[in-house]
Amino acid sequence: MTRLRGGGAVTAAAVTVLAVVTGCTDTHTGGGLGPEPAGRGGAALTAVDSLTVKGRAPRTGYSRERFGTAWADTDSNSCDTRDDILKRDLKEVRFTGGTCKVSSGLLDPDPYSGKDITYRRGRSKVDIDHVVALSDAWQKGARYWDPGKRIALANDPLNLLAVDAGTNRGKGDGDAATWLPPNKAYRCTYVAAQVAVKKKYGLWVTAAERAAMKKVLAGCPEQKLPTGGNPTRAPERFRAR
Repeated sequence: MTRLRGGGAVTAAAVTVLAVVTGCTDTHTGGGLGPEPAGRGGAALTAVDSLTVKGRAPRTGYSRERFGTAWADTDSNSCDTRDDILKRDLKEVRFTGGTCKVSSGLLDPDPYSGKDITYRRGRSKVDIDHVVALSDAWQKGARYWDPGKRIALANDPLNLLAVDAGTNRGKGDGDAATWLPPNKAYRCTYVAAQVAVKKKYGLWVTAAERAAMKKVLAGCPEQKLPTGGNPTRAPERFRAR
């Protein structure tokens, strides 16, 4: 999504120049790619100031199981969360046995690298990334939550994105201060999604992370927060350690 900056009318050429300077042109025009459409949640840059700033807590006690079984069907649509996101983010989707289990598709393009990635079930080069990594969330507030809220975060479409597996594994549990997508054109959208998730769930940020978020979003001050996703507490039937 390319947004005009500074208000007022500008020429198409001026928009192109601005996009090159800021590195914040969203080149994704199809396939439903991304956590949620932006445009209803206010300016992402302004929202950064609403986040609590604290130091990173220890990683002690973290495990994936603290956030429940992977890809739980918390929205009760009879499809697991991973397949929901593949259906949302891939093009040319094909299924095995119905309309839930995605057998193949095309990530066109991958938001993190800008490359086109073919997805085939069982030998996939596509990961479903937690935009706010679960370990990062654990160290910034989630360790104190009840299990239902942690399960919700792990399966919230607002916090999930289909991406190139190799690029994603280089991210680890990095926050905006330590990792940004190599594809500079996606950084505004990516950081806005992190701000949205942290604001929705009440997670804090470190001072360095806040500064990094503001630095990216200063180049695209009209970037809106994505909105939507699931409730912040999973149904009672789901359990986590």
